[in-house]
Amino acid sequence: MSRFEAGMEGMIDTYIYESTSLLEQLDQIMMRAESNGDFDEEDINEIFRIMHTIKGSSAMMGLSNMSTLAHRIEDMFFIIREDKPVIESKQTLFELIFNSSDLLKAEIDMLQDDDSEPTDFSEQIEKIEKYVEFLKGLIGGGSDSGNDAPAAAEPAAASEAAPAAADSGDSDGFYKVRVFFEDNCEMENLRAVIIVNKIKEFCTELKTIPDNLEGDPSTSKQIVENGLEIMFKTLENDHKLVLYEIESAPNVKSYEVEQEPGHNPEGAASNNAAKNDTKKEAAKPEEPKKETKPETKPAPAAPAAPAAQSKDQINQKLGQQKAANNANHAAKGKQSLISVNLNKLDQLLDMVGEIVIAEAMVASNPDLKGLKLDNFNKSTRELRKLTDELQDIVMSIRMVPLSGVFNKMTRIVRDMKVKLKKDVDLVFEGEETEVDKSVIDSLNDPLMHMVRNSMDHGIEETAEERIAKGKPAKGTITLAAYNSSGEVIIVVSDDGGGINTQRVLEKATENGLLTKPAEEYTDKEIFNMVMLPGFSTNKEVTEYSGRGVGMDVVRQSIEKIGGTVSVDSKEGEGTNFIIKIPLSLAIIDGIEVSVGKSVFTIPTNSIKKFIKLKPNQLFYDTSQNELIKDGNKTYQLIRLHQFYNITPDSDNIYDGVVVLVESEGRSACILVDELIGEQQVVVKPFSPMLNRYNIKQQGMAGCTILGDGSITIILDIGSIINEN
Repeated sequence: MSRFEAGMEGMIDTYIYESTSLLEQLDQIMMRAESNGDFDEEDINEIFRIMHTIKGSSAMMGLSNMSTLAHRIEDMFFIIREDKPVIESKQTLFELIFNSSDLLKAEIDMLQDDDSEPTDFSEQIEKIEKYVEFLKGLIGGGSDSGNDAPAAAEPAAASEAAPAAADSGDSDGFYKVRVFFEDNCEMENLRAVIIVNKIKEFCTELKTIPDNLEGDPSTSKQIVENGLEIMFKTLENDHKLVLYEIESAPNVKSYEVEQEPGHNPEGAASNNAAKNDTKKEAAKPEEPKKETKPETKPAPAAPAAPAAQSKDQINQKLGQQKAANNANHAAKGKQSLISVNLNKLDQLLDMVGEIVIAEAMVASNPDLKGLKLDNFNKSTRELRKLTDELQDIVMSIRMVPLSGVFNKMTRIVRDMKVKLKKDVDLVFEGEETEVDKSVIDSLNDPLMHMVRNSMDHGIEETAEERIAKGKPAKGTITLAAYNSSGEVIIVVSDDGGGINTQRVLEKATENGLLTKPAEEYTDKEIFNMVMLPGFSTNKEVTEYSGRGVGMDVVRQSIEKIGGTVSVDSKEGEGTNFIIKIPLSLAIIDGIEVSVGKSVFTIPTNSIKKFIKLKPNQLFYDTSQNELIKDGNKTYQLIRLHQFYNITPDSDNIYDGVVVLVESEGRSACILVDELIGEQQVVVKPFSPMLNRYNIKQQGMAGCTILGDGSITIILDIGSIINEN
């Protein structure tokens, strides 16, 4: 990608993932802080850490605009953390951080576009710098406080590890090591920072030449030409640990120990002083000779620094550190995690699907029919068990909780609360419910549109209006999720004014959307009109609504992932948007049925029961449509051979099998010739070339390959019911 420096291509995905996660975490912190009206100490430290990480990683990727913006925010929070200015109203600060987060997220979205140019953040940076000046004024900071703040914000190793270190000219008692990096490794200054951060915990004093490694990218050139000079002091033999860390650091080509302090020059001088003051004075000039003697750069001795006799000590100390880190992780309940590219998981799932198909082809091989193969059948049962376990494991790897996409809605509600001046709470229920990662990625836009619709259309304009209706002044929007029959149900509800059916009908009439007389429409049909293309009850186009595209996008996006969306409302009490989506888009349980010579698969989660029809169960309505009575309920009968215009095995309805199915709250009976059996099937999408034929409305959700190699259609029960 053109915006990244050569050699950085392999890190792009990691950078985007980590930066996006950090910005989402920032939004959550800011939402909590704004709700509390202030930052606590942990919030400030966490924001500082997030900005510091984004600054460093962006600089390493060559994204100077993002690095600079993050750096300015870091400077600002350094002042807030260290000087603790008393800010009467933090709303301006909240807006600055929220706007900066939006800019950074938008820039990350553009990174994968080869033609995109870096965004100019100078206007936002200027706003932050003005606010920094305001903060300095609050602490009475004259020029000293003001000038030191940005520099102090630089967490350069020299200032963190050795605030009392001597100047670069004073090397008394220091080890001096010069480090050289591999050729063309790029960003040498930040690679130097990585080394410094690794060794500073072993050092009592530490400084580098050049200094200000992180804040000044030009130091990379100095490091390339002269190497990185590190001077440090340690306790006991900790210098061996420092050399070990330097040697094992990434991209280090070589290093030289240029200076070592004497064995114990200070102790020797002290002994001399005890014996004779004159001898002490005479000994002083000789001490520098001992200190400066190794000016011959004993490079061959450098590799021997972590010598064999010190390995046990080194390993013991490193082992103690790792044990302490593990104890901390265990105490905090952290897990060992690994990030995996989603494409690899997609390939793994595809491979599992092929294994499922191959297993079915072996077990159902027509060459084996009629043979008594007890051992073979036992083996195939064991293979099926292992295949099912493998599928469950792969699917569990892809499962992601809905909390991530739910949490993104908090920011939308927050922004709309400010701009619409509505007081609303966003409540989550069942956010730990898990769905496939591919499904999660398709839910962001639909949920965003529904939440915005609830905020703009659902919740009443004023608190007084709500109070007059006997409601709390503060409105509530609820995002709820739960599992049901192999599906995930997501409900977006509000306690607002509900849908006025008369107003919806009038608008639909104006737009020419009615297909039958208005009085024949049920409330449910009227509610679902809000998702028709171009439909909007807003008279004016606003930032959030009025164009008639939002809810249409919701319906299309949900249908693309094999889901459905419906609307339920009660005027004066609120509205519910109900989304039903499959847990996974890849492998489903189904029942194979035959109609004539064709085989179809009905998803198991759509089937309520099977009925062997009796004469007293068949009825006709006034239009001579066939109805099936089951218990106290009557259902429409759909003959599948008529729906697809194919020849059945028999025209006698009593020779076939009736399948009672349900979708989107509607039920119907489907007549088929025969039940073949239950089968786990791999859903294969149709070719994009067939999109123009609107296959979904023809009741086809996809296809699959059977054990004998033939292809069967997976039925979309919802579409079949809606078309009859």
